[in-house]
Parts: sequence; structure tokens; C-alpha cells
Amino acid sequence: MKTLTIIIPERMSGNRLDASLSEMLPDHSRSKISAWIKSGDALINQKFFKPKDKSCGNEIVYLTFNQKQTNDWIAEKIPLNVVYEDEDIIVINKQSGLVTHPGAGNWTGTLANALLYYDSDLSKLDRAGIVHRLDKNTSGLMVIARNEKSQKYLVEQLQSHLVEREYSAIVYGHMIAGGTVDEPIGRDPRDRVKQAVLTSGREARTHYRAIDRFKSHTHVKAILETGRTHQIRVHLSYVGHSLIGDPMYGGRVRFPKKASEELKDALLNFKRQALHSKKLTLIHPISGESMSWKIHLPDDMAGLLEVLKKCDS
Repeated sequence: MKTLTIIIPERMSGNRLDASLSEMLPDHSRSKISAWIKSGDALINQKFFKPKDKSCGNEIVYLTFNQKQTNDWIAEKIPLNVVYEDEDIIVINKQSGLVTHPGAGNWTGTLANALLYYDSDLSKLDRAGIVHRLDKNTSGLMVIARNEKSQKYLVEQLQSHLVEREYSAIVYGHMIAGGTVDEPIGRDPRDRVKQAVLTSGREARTHYRAIDRFKSHTHVKAILETGRTHQIRVHLSYVGHSLIGDPMYGGRVRFPKKASEELKDALLNFKRQALHSKKLTLIHPISGESMSWKIHLPDDMAGLLEVLKKCDS
């Protein structure tokens, strides 16, 4: 347990107390500071106050860091493919089939449970240091924060669209050219599990271009400018190129005319959306250095491409 004494200067008189503390504690997010105030970890003259209360200047704030666990998720010994790590971040190559964090129906066996086993100190961070997510059946690169300062700066980079995330996808249809889908996404009012392009949704932009073209399918590079739930799956489906193996947005398996048995088997037996987070570029939250990682396609997607090259060219 650590106690910090903070004197709010007179120049901040009239400002909200949470805003003043946020300015004086730049390594911590405003939401975290508000949580400290509400929990009583931050006191003025040993008395509670509210985040929205105004400063009079010269208040003495006593802040107690309890370093307690932020959740009751359990640590589990689940294999992780760590691509890079240092004192501040971990970059992993998430396998398909792994849910990002516990939730309804998946309280164990998730990436968060694996991370807590890998580094028990992550229990002190919101969401075990996870700052963005991949769908259960999407594989590839993710960055994890190892301390609160890193978490704050990574979240800010994601919100400012400074983190570059490049994906590989294999889709139905022969894509003639690339482009950008600039369409808002929100929860589908007809099916609450799905997302959809909606005028009332949040802004979402996906840039895409063809890497390899086949008669009835295309290997696509997609770059996220925003990061909405299911964004690539929704946007590529919207332009008529749904992902292979994605029944939620693509419907049932479709075969080209005169498809060989080998191609039919490959399409039928591909049991997840053909989507992989291939490249991740960001600014290191502590050093300020631009860092980038790129990994090969997983075996299932590489194998599917081999069949397409052989049977759908």
C-alpha cells in the first residue's frame, strides 16, 4: 500500500476535481481517478468527495494505492504464443478458438485467464491489461499492457487511430479492386448477437485490397482505421465479400460451379472465419519508439489458400 499527497494549485480553482487530478497524474486515466474518488481511495481532509465537485484551490488530496485485484478472474495454465515482451507490454499471437476475456458462457479458458497465469501482476490492471480484442475465432497479433501507464497510453493510441492493425482475410467472390468501407456500425436490432451497418451506429472505416485473386474467392488485406466489434466481417459482407467460414455474416457454405471435391471439402471443413491479425504497429508507451510485428498466416488459412490456388485458379 502506498499513499500519495497531492496539493491542487490555485490555478485549477473552479475545475472539476477529477479533471484537476487527471492533469496532475498524467500516467493514470481519468476513469481510474474517478474510480479512486468513488471508492474512497482519494480523500480531501479525510473526507469523501465527488468527481464532479469543484476545486477551490490548495486542497490536499490523500491518495491511497491499494494495488488490489481489479477482478476475480482466475489464473489458468493455457499456452500462449508470446511474440515480444518487455517490462511494459506483451505482444501475443492469439490462437483461434480462444475468447479474449471472461463473460457470459465463457468464465474460464480465456486469454485473460492465460495472461493472469503468465504474469500475476496483471491482476492489478483493468481487464488484465487487455486494451483491444479479437473475436474468439480470429487469430493473430494483440498487445497487452503490463502497467497502468502503458495501458493508458495504448488506449489513447487506439482511440486516436494511431495503432495500425493489418489483417488477412479470405472471402467469397472475385474482388476486382480494393477500396474503403466508411459505414457506421451498431448492434443489429433484429439480432442482438450481431452487428450491422446502421445510420445510427458508430463511425467505422475499413481499408481493403486484394492480395491474391481466384475465380470465386479472394485473399484480402484489410486495415482497420477504427475498431468496432466484428468490423471487418460486417464491412466486407456489406460490400458483397463475406468471409469464408463465417456463418454469422456469410450464411452457409457456397461452392463455385464445377467445384472439385477437394475444394468442396476444404470449404466445408474450414470451421472459423478466415481472418487473421497479421501485422501490428504502435508507438511504445514508455520509450516512444515505433514498433512493428508481422507474423505468418496460421496453418489452416495457409492450407486453404493452397487449395484455392490449385482448384480455383
